[in-house]
Amino acid sequence: MKHIILVPDGAADRPLEQLGGKTVLQAAHIPHLDRLAREGKCGLFRTIPEGFEPGSEVANLVILGYDPKVCYQGRGVIEAAAMGVSLADDDTALRCNLICTEDGRIKNHSAGHITSEEAGRLISFLNEKLGSCTVEFYPGVSYRHLLVLKGGFSPKVECKPPHDFVGRVARDLLPRAKEPEAEKTACLLRELIARSQSLLPSHPVNLDRFRAGKDPANSIWPWSAGRKPSMQTFQERFGVKGAVISAVDLVRGIGVYAGFDVIRVKGATGLADTNYEGKADACLSALADHDLVYVHVEGPDEAGHEGDVALKVRCLEEFDRRLVGRILAKIDLRDTVVAVLPDHATPAGTRAHAAEPVPFAIRKPGVFPDGVSSFDELSCASTAGILEGDEFIRAVLAG
Repeated sequence: MKHIILVPDGAADRPLEQLGGKTVLQAAHIPHLDRLAREGKCGLFRTIPEGFEPGSEVANLVILGYDPKVCYQGRGVIEAAAMGVSLADDDTALRCNLICTEDGRIKNHSAGHITSEEAGRLISFLNEKLGSCTVEFYPGVSYRHLLVLKGGFSPKVECKPPHDFVGRVARDLLPRAKEPEAEKTACLLRELIARSQSLLPSHPVNLDRFRAGKDPANSIWPWSAGRKPSMQTFQERFGVKGAVISAVDLVRGIGVYAGFDVIRVKGATGLADTNYEGKADACLSALADHDLVYVHVEGPDEAGHEGDVALKVRCLEEFDRRLVGRILAKIDLRDTVVAVLPDHATPAGTRAHAAEPVPFAIRKPGVFPDGVSSFDELSCASTAGILEGDEFIRAVLAG
């Protein structure tokens, strides 16, 4: 039996006045996702365990059946794995966003969705000016980059994720120590942020962006500190050979630690303009020599963070038409399990991640449907109970 898990990041939402009281999933035209719900078993799944902040790092681990209390060590170390950055046991790694601030507030978490080429020049510049034997910057994709602190810096720092604090005063959100031993780390992070804010505005990349009417990348924002985790591979746990398809280093990194093959798709951007067809075709090809393919699409989450309801609807409709429909048309549903779920909610009304359970649908050969007719939060909630822990992945893999 082959297995496909489709993850439209942040797709779950709340009723919106501009959609007549519907959620984005209810308002979007998504016939292929509705088909999976109609022909499968549906429900809700708690991807954010109690005590964890809602985010893709925790949620995607939980979807794959990993306990974040045991193996989650921060977002930075996961992304380091995807980028091929080797970490020593006492290195502390952090996700490092390029952000835009305005009048002392976080204007957006993405520097206006800066291009990877522009961002790469800025990160190289910062590494030249701020890097040292203990501080290293690594370029990633668009606004998503990596900061590594060497020499035993403590990861016990509270760093606010910028996408959840758009519009807030930046100085109120600066890193702080959770424990006395981490004060040195917090001080260094605050210093790096301040120095980046003095260096970045005058860089030619930002001067060009300003002249073009685009938001500048005028600050770094490090967050989600941690050290290298220890995880069993997916094949060791379940006897299943997996592959992951995503434009996002975070999800690729989880795949690396889980022992998945990471499949890169040309034109996969992590935004609304991603290569849906390329991801679908990569999934179909991967099924030939993998038991499970995990396909992640970031666009709905980014639209939610922008508060752009129309864009989020469009992202889901294109995900449905250009990716899900393409896959369903070319697989043998008699020997393939297809599951779909968001990793978490990103309500467009709040522009921040939320921890409520998400809807899921699992279509299996020979398994009778449960009467749900559409894939959305309310319809999937009509079934009994909420899955938790590794119950979702075991339901997908169960023979």
